[in-house]
Amino acid sequence: MSKPLQDDPRDQLVSHLPALRAFALSLTREGAAADDLVQDTIVKAWTNMDKFQAGTNLRAWLFTILRNTFYSSRRKTKREVSDTDGLHAARQATKPDHDGRLAMNDFRAAFALLPDEQREALILVGASGFSYEEAASMTGVAVGTVKSRANRGRRKLAELLHLADGEEMQMTDQATLAVMAQNHAASR
Repeated sequence: MSKPLQDDPRDQLVSHLPALRAFALSLTREGAAADDLVQDTIVKAWTNMDKFQAGTNLRAWLFTILRNTFYSSRRKTKREVSDTDGLHAARQATKPDHDGRLAMNDFRAAFALLPDEQREALILVGASGFSYEEAASMTGVAVGTVKSRANRGRRKLAELLHLADGEEMQMTDQATLAVMAQNHAASR
């Protein structure tokens, strides 16, 4: 009996687009730039699909390509587009229809103040659900470095949001709650 053919990873790319766009938006902080970054990532993944190892985590591979593309581009341009007034970010999300709107605005403002490495760690291990090991592999740093960046980011967010020890944000946005939540599991 012949072995069934593996699914072509190219067929799975579309299912990862929302997560890629969210990660790109967290890095670029601008919708058009995030869309361009996702497009560049997909083109690179498509043309280098022969380098993808079947049976490994396609999503992590795509996130690594996106991250490397972002930082390569950033090094080349040596400049960053800022969204100091928050207009671009405000257009990217639908605000909740309850009092969580103010908490979400406070969170966005505080999250934007974090260093890139801490925001990246929180997005990967919090909002995107990667393990510390997967995030370390994607970013090319030690697992302890990812844990440290995520923990420092959480502490800084709590400080910026004036949260007391153990106090949780009163929000319903699951991605934001995931970023703030302690990720005790070393791997998933």
